Amino acid sequence: MTADPGTSGVVAGLIGAIGHTPLIRLGRASAATGCEILGKAEFMQPGGSVKDRAGLGIIEDAEARGLLTPGKPGIVVEGTAGNTGIGLTLVANARGYRSIIIVPRTQSREKLDFLRMIGADLRLVDPKPLRDPGHYVNVSRAIAEELQAKGEPAIWANQFGNLANAAVHEATTGPEIWAQTGGRLDAFTCACGTGGTLSGVARALKARNPAIRIVLADPMGSGLYSWIKTGELKAEGNSITEGIGQASAAPGNLIHGRDYIDDAVQVDDPTALAQVFDLQQHEGISVGGSAGVNVAAAIKLARQLGPGHTIVTILCDGGARYQSKLFNPEFLRERGLPVPPWLE
Repeated sequence: MTADPGTSGVVAGLIGAIGHTPLIRLGRASAATGCEILGKAEFMQPGGSVKDRAGLGIIEDAEARGLLTPGKPGIVVEGTAGNTGIGLTLVANARGYRSIIIVPRTQSREKLDFLRMIGADLRLVDPKPLRDPGHYVNVSRAIAEELQAKGEPAIWANQFGNLANAAVHEATTGPEIWAQTGGRLDAFTCACGTGGTLSGVARALKARNPAIRIVLADPMGSGLYSWIKTGELKAEGNSITEGIGQASAAPGNLIHGRDYIDDAVQVDDPTALAQVFDLQQHEGISVGGSAGVNVAAAIKLARQLGPGHTIVTILCDGGARYQSKLFNPEFLRERGLPVPPWLE
């Protein structure tokens, strides 16, 4: 797990730099709702996203179980929308392993370029439904199993089902939020890709105060909103967001934390993009689409709760990772979505 830098200001390498991100008061969202809306600045992680925590937690868990040994040859295999692959690759580099990362070719060019830049063995696949053997998760599992059958020291990270993902958030992200707010928060909301952040933070916060409200934020095109509300995974619409929402199955990490989740809110692309653009133009905070979903959900939740409450959410990654999509007027206009006013 991540080490607290304490007062010295010096941490031990990349591993020591993961975690302990600031909690930023979002001025315009707070003023609009009469609540304190706070964003955990995970875009400030060394790999640029909240998934650095998952990468570290999964690899440290594999080491604890004797599947990998620091400084000795090892291979980390994962299927990902991009950010988990980045976190895994950076931690693997720091530990002396190599990474094989399988990503749908539809993900943003910036994430793919970054993975290549940091030395991942990047393999692109066509987008497929989860039941298809060609789905990126299934391809990654097959590659890991093939390497293991040959006697290679390889692990399949399995971020969706590996509970080390949620465990690292329960051990680090949740306690950090509790400490940073002095325990004075009323609700936490964030979107779910694997469910690791939501479930882990929920478990940590509920253990300290069961009255804290935990709310899933879900984009259109995902069935998790329906799953929380009705128990049925039913997806409607679509979204340009990457790495969040599930249309075909609730991931294991989310199922693991289901009893800690109180409600869900749904956010469409125009509403999420409005927050992405507003944060950048007026507060100088550049984030991606999933953070836009999270902030929009926090505003919805604030209006449900009424003024005077404190709501925390996750600013998952930075806007530069989506320049070719979220900040590309042609891409946005083709989909009937708003364009940032400074790019009109």
